[in-house]
Amino acid sequence: MNVPEPLLLIDDDVRLSQMLVQYLGEAGFAVTCAATGKAGLQLASQAHWGLIILDLMLPDADGLDLCRTLRNGNTASIPILMLTARGDATDRIIGLEMGADDYLPKPFEPRELRARIKAILRRGARDATHVPVLRFGRLEIDREARELRVDGQVREVTSYQFDLLVAMAERAGRVLSREQLLDMVKGEPLEAFDRSIDVHISRLRAAIEDNPKHPRRILTLRGAGYVFARAQDSDDAL
Repeated sequence: MNVPEPLLLIDDDVRLSQMLVQYLGEAGFAVTCAATGKAGLQLASQAHWGLIILDLMLPDADGLDLCRTLRNGNTASIPILMLTARGDATDRIIGLEMGADDYLPKPFEPRELRARIKAILRRGARDATHVPVLRFGRLEIDREARELRVDGQVREVTSYQFDLLVAMAERAGRVLSREQLLDMVKGEPLEAFDRSIDVHISRLRAAIEDNPKHPRRILTLRGAGYVFARAQDSDDAL
């Protein structure tokens, strides 16, 4: 079973938001709505989002300023698609220069929005595969050398465990079930009561965590699976 891609919609248009929740939900996305810039910023930093849909005209904030804020901190890597009823091309140019990934003027066809979202996510997936070293605080995952390093010191893991960690790191902040992890690494379905993933996770924690009994990098969500934390070596949340 595929997990819906989480999207954050920051827009004060209630009717539009309700329509997009239903329409994009049927297309395989899980849409969470925020009607103000303040609420949007709070939600953006509290969870992993595949993409943020941001309206430029909000009741409490300018969308361009909000875009600039989102391009800093732990939300910097989240793709942003801007929406606006403004007809000024200058807004579009400024938004793209501030880091928005795409721009769609209102009114728009929902099918076009869906197509643009999918195109952005495809580009992001391709870009991720070309990053040779993934860095999370003091942890470095060198895909070309196939090495894990903490504070520059190599930590020994098996080839399978390395691939497992890469699969999680590429989806940092996203909850992944045992079935999904096994499928990503082996391409085979998980057998009933198979706990091999748990063993590998335990060994990975022993290799990369400061205190494996109180992990900060690979977290367990009971009944759901595992999540590789985006914010590490700090007091930040996922």
